[in-house]
Amino acid sequence: MSIQRTFSIIKPDATERNLTGAVNAVIEEAGLRIVAQKRILMSRREAETFYGVHRERPFFGELVDFMTSGPVVVQVLEGENAVLRYREVMGATNPANAADGTIRKKFARSIGENSVHGSDSVENAAIEIAQFFSGNEIVG
Repeated sequence: MSIQRTFSIIKPDATERNLTGAVNAVIEEAGLRIVAQKRILMSRREAETFYGVHRERPFFGELVDFMTSGPVVVQVLEGENAVLRYREVMGATNPANAADGTIRKKFARSIGENSVHGSDSVENAAIEIAQFFSGNEIVG
């Protein structure tokens, strides 16, 4: 059994439709615990830093604009194999390809407005968590 932490963002398309509670319910039903959570308005600098890996991609500017267009909910999730488990719970990036019952199948509007982000590795989870949370904000 490997208890891990992963990072999640409930994106502006979901927060504007008041889906935070519904997304949280799916997360918790999947056996993941929300050990830190806050609603923020991501700054342009934060979004550019967070998505820096995509800086040279043609969609970078649009992604930054979207992520700064309204409130997001940043979260730290904890559970057994949390990174992989949350990626399963989120579903495929394209909601048309996402499995039934996943967050993106239930709530996403499109590939771009896909409601949630989740870390893709334990290493990236640690980096992403540290960008938005200090240690005393995470209460397991």
